[in-house]
Amino acid sequence: MARKFFVGGNWKCNGTTEEVKKIVTTLNEAEVPSEDVVEVVVSPPFVFLTFVKSLLRSDFHVAAQNCWVRKGGAFTGEISAEMLVNLSIPWVIIGHSERRALLNESNEFVGDKVAYALSQGLKVIACIGETLEERESGSTMAVVAAQTKAIAGKVTNWDNVVLAYEPVWVIGTGKVATPAQAQEVHCELRKWLHENVGGDIAASTRIIYGGSVNGANCKELAAQPDVDGFLVGGASLKPEFVDIIKAATVKKN
Repeated sequence: MARKFFVGGNWKCNGTTEEVKKIVTTLNEAEVPSEDVVEVVVSPPFVFLTFVKSLLRSDFHVAAQNCWVRKGGAFTGEISAEMLVNLSIPWVIIGHSERRALLNESNEFVGDKVAYALSQGLKVIACIGETLEERESGSTMAVVAAQTKAIAGKVTNWDNVVLAYEPVWVIGTGKVATPAQAQEVHCELRKWLHENVGGDIAASTRIIYGGSVNGANCKELAAQPDVDGFLVGGASLKPEFVDIIKAATVKKN
């Protein structure tokens, strides 16, 4: 089953109104492969979501960077899935390593958040990945399998889930997993899905790679058979994001 290439841009906690306008203008003017080749989603901070949505070309979509684990209410500072749906924001990133590490979001909490967002009609980019200590101790697969299991235990329909493998040790460090390292984990994750969730879901679920992806390394990463796209951090704020989107054509060749 062909998996459509997926490129997400996580802007994290960055941007002013003027900077956001500039980024969107660059994207709107870019010549990129058509929607049947690549799905492009950008994720600005909450305060810019509707602004970006109103300006952004129609073949690109918008994601929130997080949402609350249940219906809204007395949860100061949180944003509910229902609010995102109300604003016609189709996607949300859940379980990013920065939130797992800095805000102590556990595997179970992330699984609950993914399930609730899906139940409200959102599509989810669910993030998993190991730290440097975990990789060096040889426990990479045990860690990402446990993270994936916590999601799989709560999710019945995987149609609206993209798994983002982001080794924590490469995020924002300038280090990057080699294409072979990325492929190895993606392949093992697909095997895990096959054995624990089902063959069809393993074959159809997109597993994207994140962590210091840039214009220089994107084509070689995209050529790996189990790498179905990228979740891009810092480079998504720069014009080279367009080059990363264009890496989707590697899959066609």
